[in-house]
Amino acid sequence: MAAITAVSDLKPFKSMWKIQVKIIRLWKQYSAAGGLTIEMVLIDSNGVKINASVKKDLVNQFDSFLSQGSSKIIINFSLNPSCGSYRTTIHPYRIGFLSTTRVRNCDDLPDALTGFEPVNYRDIIDGTLNMDYLVDVIGQIVEVTPIEVVSANGKETHKLTVELRNEKDERLPMVLWGNFATDVSDAIQGRGENAIICVLRFGKIKVWGFKTSFFYNLRLWSPNSYASKLKLMLECLLI
Repeated sequence: MAAITAVSDLKPFKSMWKIQVKIIRLWKQYSAAGGLTIEMVLIDSNGVKINASVKKDLVNQFDSFLSQGSSKIIINFSLNPSCGSYRTTIHPYRIGFLSTTRVRNCDDLPDALTGFEPVNYRDIIDGTLNMDYLVDVIGQIVEVTPIEVVSANGKETHKLTVELRNEKDERLPMVLWGNFATDVSDAIQGRGENAIICVLRFGKIKVWGFKTSFFYNLRLWSPNSYASKLKLMLECLLI
């Protein structure tokens, strides 16, 4: 019987790999080019993450075997270079399910294995982080603008801009869209005297041209820094 391979050791020179992983994020995604696919973020016992996809022709074959939070043994799959500007992990490859891929149940990996890795605000603000990779963020909501209804991709949706504060009293602007915006707005309105802590998984770093109407977002940034000319915001992905 083939041994379990660590996710960090996966390479595309063969397909007969065997891994034991937990599905920490699963969603279905539709695109004109790829149709309906299943997208996942997997993590192994070493805490190494990798993205995995089930293409449209195989969705019906695997849909009932995959669920967020479950642990699985996955055998025989392809590996392709990870690319694009919305990468969920830093792994250089991504898994592609094949018609011959096998998915087996196994003992659950620890609940504490979440893959949550919050980044430093300063690394976002000063442009250190590669914007092709999605990031995790945690902070207290200390500023909020009124929720707006805006047009995005030809549809009306809600938009909420908030400001987060970390334990170093650094501030970070964040934009929430759709249900994320309304859920957070409702939580803020119903908080009473309680603080609201926001935990963001897989946020997208965006760079926007400087606008004086958002100047309050820049109040802790050096006037001579990269951030004084550009506004960095996190957009919560609708996935």
